[in-house]
Amino acid sequence: MKDFPVMRLSMSMALIAATLVPVMPALAQPEPPPERIFNLIVYGDDPCPKGKDDSEIVVCARKPESERYRIPKKLREKPAVAGGPGWGSQVATMEQVQRQTLPGSCSAIGSNGFTGCTAQMLQQWFAERRMQQSKGEP
Repeated sequence: MKDFPVMRLSMSMALIAATLVPVMPALAQPEPPPERIFNLIVYGDDPCPKGKDDSEIVVCARKPESERYRIPKKLREKPAVAGGPGWGSQVATMEQVQRQTLPGSCSAIGSNGFTGCTAQMLQQWFAERRMQQSKGEP
């Protein structure tokens, strides 16, 4: 007696499936797509051409007359530079950061930092002297 509800359920499922089978093929077949699709760009007041029959679809995008003989926008723009900064600029940055600990740096950080203070003062003095001789023009 315990199998009776299971059997009734399976019978009802079989009847539902039998009624849906003839309906399914009619729903599953959509219309076939058109054989040819054209994408065109028309300029100014040029007409958009019509398809020859129902098997052709013509899609037109309209642009101004001034764009007719121009190079396409994708080709006009320069591509973005690939990669990061160049190797030379990376080396210069590393040298600038490490310069504080090298001799001739004029800083209190490195053991030889004091040697560059006199050199920097002399460079500044020569730059000021050149500025005075050129009357304020660098």
